[in-house]
Amino acid sequence: MTHTAQHWTLNDIDWSCFDASKVSADLLQVIKTAAMIERNGADYGRYLCNVFREDPEFCEVAQQWAVEEEQHGMALGKWAMLADPEFDFDAAFARFLEMYRLPLDATESVRGSRTGELCARCVVETGTSSFYSAVRDAVDEPVLKLICKNIAADEFRHYRLFFVHMERYGALSETHGWRARWDRLRVALTRFREADDDEIASAYHAANVVAAPYDRAASNRAYAQRSLGFFHVRHVRRAGHMFAQAAGLAPNGFAAKLMTKALWLVIWFRGRRFRPVFAGN
Repeated sequence: MTHTAQHWTLNDIDWSCFDASKVSADLLQVIKTAAMIERNGADYGRYLCNVFREDPEFCEVAQQWAVEEEQHGMALGKWAMLADPEFDFDAAFARFLEMYRLPLDATESVRGSRTGELCARCVVETGTSSFYSAVRDAVDEPVLKLICKNIAADEFRHYRLFFVHMERYGALSETHGWRARWDRLRVALTRFREADDDEIASAYHAANVVAAPYDRAASNRAYAQRSLGFFHVRHVRRAGHMFAQAAGLAPNGFAAKLMTKALWLVIWFRGRRFRPVFAGN
């Protein structure tokens, strides 16, 4: 199974439609942060190819995925520079890499198994696909709306790709039954909790708080308040379905529905300050 070709490029975006009047300072902070993380796809691709070095089929998938992730970052970064002509995307990204790097010398998954690694990737794609869908639905700026529409579609496709390979590795694993399901659930929950790790905080700081000392908790809080303000319950419901599937739960089962309700409460509470601004559509 090979990765499909890219469906769009930066040349497909009509940048002349950019409308600065539809951009707020808070929206700009979120997009600058997202641009840092997406552009880091090359490092993620190298890490995945190290972990799956004996699987050329998956490495081809990972390499193409990394190219598309970098394209996401470049599109968001170009938009941010239109919105803020003083923003130096390359310099901000260099600051980010000084603060945060993946374990590029790793040859085994930090998740304990290749199945676990793919489960973690599914969780990430769940978050990104729902996030860009929420931004797409909330913003009025036409260029960003199109970019987020394209990225969201890519991220849903990436989820399916990682899920297919996760199922393949799960079938080859010596662990089956309840233990295999527990391992997937444990990895999924662990990766979900890592939403407050140094990657997002470092990206926010590098893109937005250049002069201030790095404060991980403050950066995570500032980003979460703004980014979670885009979400409606429909975005969380779809994310809950995808998360449950990745974690080995019945997507429409009781546990998945309960988890989705709990997730919405957390998102609603953390994003309540900015929801009236961002999630009005």
